[in-house]
Amino acid sequence: MKKYLLAATMFALVSTAFVSCSDEDEKDMPGLASSVISFENVLEPKDFVESGTFVGMGSEDVNAPVVLPGQSIRFTFHAGKGQALMFATMYGASKDWFFAPENPGLQLYNNDGVPMTGDVSSQIKLWDNGTKAGMTDEKEDAGIMMVPDIDASKLMKLELSYMASSSEFELTITNTSGGSDNETPFSPGVWAVSNVFNGELLNEMPFYEAGAKSNAEITAIAQMGDNSLLAKKISANTGIITGISPAIVVVYTGDVNPIYEAGKKDAGIGLANLAQKGDASALKASLEKMPDVRMVYVAGDAPVAPGEKVEIEFEATEGDHIAYATMFGYSNDWFYANEAMIPANFKGDITGKTALFDDGTAVSQYPGAGNAQGLFIGMPEKEDASIMKVDDMFPVPTINNVLKVVIR
Repeated sequence: MKKYLLAATMFALVSTAFVSCSDEDEKDMPGLASSVISFENVLEPKDFVESGTFVGMGSEDVNAPVVLPGQSIRFTFHAGKGQALMFATMYGASKDWFFAPENPGLQLYNNDGVPMTGDVSSQIKLWDNGTKAGMTDEKEDAGIMMVPDIDASKLMKLELSYMASSSEFELTITNTSGGSDNETPFSPGVWAVSNVFNGELLNEMPFYEAGAKSNAEITAIAQMGDNSLLAKKISANTGIITGISPAIVVVYTGDVNPIYEAGKKDAGIGLANLAQKGDASALKASLEKMPDVRMVYVAGDAPVAPGEKVEIEFEATEGDHIAYATMFGYSNDWFYANEAMIPANFKGDITGKTALFDDGTAVSQYPGAGNAQGLFIGMPEKEDASIMKVDDMFPVPTINNVLKVVIR
């Protein structure tokens, strides 16, 4: 699997690993045994964080899902600074032309990070797919080129609106070609927002490559207005992705997890810093002062990207328990932590004892596409809610498809 380096700005990292008890304390702990706990990011990266299709309504005379002159369609999507929206739809009155923004897609924020709203039609272009000769059915074998002498923005109007709290855009596409020399319907289309790693889009040319030969999926749209092939391909490559932060690991006595308590509000001991920024330093300092905490460690010293693993050796004695937490990096304030109590001398895979929690200190946005998230160097909107397991509001991958936790 490819390895991607996550931006250092994604988390404010202050991580070291050491035992929090003194040498004198250790003398009072007979039967100390060493184990190793590992945290592996097993997620398979997808190129797109969100995607979908759109169709028109046609008319009584045109019984097809096309966007006719004068008609509009709209759809919503989420995106943070630096992300782009790509879409494609056929210029229906042609043999192989299609509308699409230039790569990597529609610019959604200006250079100052301000969302672009209103009329952005200047970003739409009209492309010749290079597979049909002019307006004939004669086959052609040319690269994708911009259609000369036709201003696509006069045929298609693009309007963006934005909701800051959810980092959500709405795009309205209106067919304004009516009465022009280039009057045309628009076919059903496909849209997608590219995922980002290390501040870079994972796919800079998501649907097509200008100057290169076309692919089967864009050809189906450009020649027949058939969006099914491209929709299937993009959907299979769409999913929420994330890095995880260095993990805090605690050896403790008793039956109360010292890191968090589900159903209660964040205790203000530093968990919010971990859940929002991936910074375990404040939480570590607080835990070291607790009477029931024997040892505190931090596994790793940098964000853990897909395909990477961190681990730490810890010591415990009979009757101790172990607890851990690591940030779901592409979120506002989510963290993975053990839900069940785990004996510190347990050996084996403990991923199944792990849950994904919302810390309740920052308003959640679409993971990996929320402008207030640390990923985009944003400032989350404050929230005052109890710590709860993350629900199904967003299509988050199952835990075992992101994280693997093993004690050996």
